[in-house]
Amino acid sequence: MAAFMDLNVIFCEDKQTLRALVEKAAHLGFSTVAINYVFEPAGKKKPEIPSPKLISELFDELPIVQGRSRPIRVLNRLTIVMTDHSHYRPNATEYKQFDLLAVQPSTEKLFHAACMTFDIDIICICVTEKRPFLFKRSPVFGAIERGVFFEVSYSAAIRDATMRRYTIANAVSLVECCKGKNVIVSSAAERPLELRGPYDIANLSLLFGLSDSDSRASVSSCCRLAVLHAETRKTASGVIYTIKTQQEPLPTSEDGDAPAAKRAKC
Repeated sequence: MAAFMDLNVIFCEDKQTLRALVEKAAHLGFSTVAINYVFEPAGKKKPEIPSPKLISELFDELPIVQGRSRPIRVLNRLTIVMTDHSHYRPNATEYKQFDLLAVQPSTEKLFHAACMTFDIDIICICVTEKRPFLFKRSPVFGAIERGVFFEVSYSAAIRDATMRRYTIANAVSLVECCKGKNVIVSSAAERPLELRGPYDIANLSLLFGLSDSDSRASVSSCCRLAVLHAETRKTASGVIYTIKTQQEPLPTSEDGDAPAAKRAKC
């Protein structure tokens, strides 16, 4: 059974609504959700990156995933809505508080920088308005080679017919450019009613131009790889630590000479 994930559940101050979102996701069969803290520094003199809430403060007990005998896994994610290159600070210590790091570029130059240079996990595609620039294969495949994933959210398509057209048009354009690779589909839900089951999302992904296998991967294996990429990014390219262990002495022969294996080699 595939492990389904929704890596974009919008954070809200109302704990009851947030609990209801996570409980609904667990009931629908998602094994992992990411609470998304959206950060918009534009227009602020001293923007402060929000600090994620401790999971223990939000939930006394995590709900059990439907069809599984273990509780749902809850991650913290930061999404930076970028209108200027300075909005991304590569050495910011605040980023280390989050399990996932995503950006939503608003211009072609920022999109190119996010694909080629930014140390991030996810690039969000805006689906609430007409696409302001064309997707080009060079930066898109550059991001794919670096293990960065592109995200399309569907909740805006539920709220408004105009946004539905923008969502489908922008998603189709992205899929045509990246050929269905490294695409994840998430909810960006603010209310439990905006969540859909993983199989419904896979069927919706067919409208975006994804194949059957890519549509299933967009809510399962691609999400898992994005989480693994985030873990690798936070541990210095995958090296966590090394321990030098004491080497056991090689067995010697009965007469106390050199090891039998070494004599045989000589």
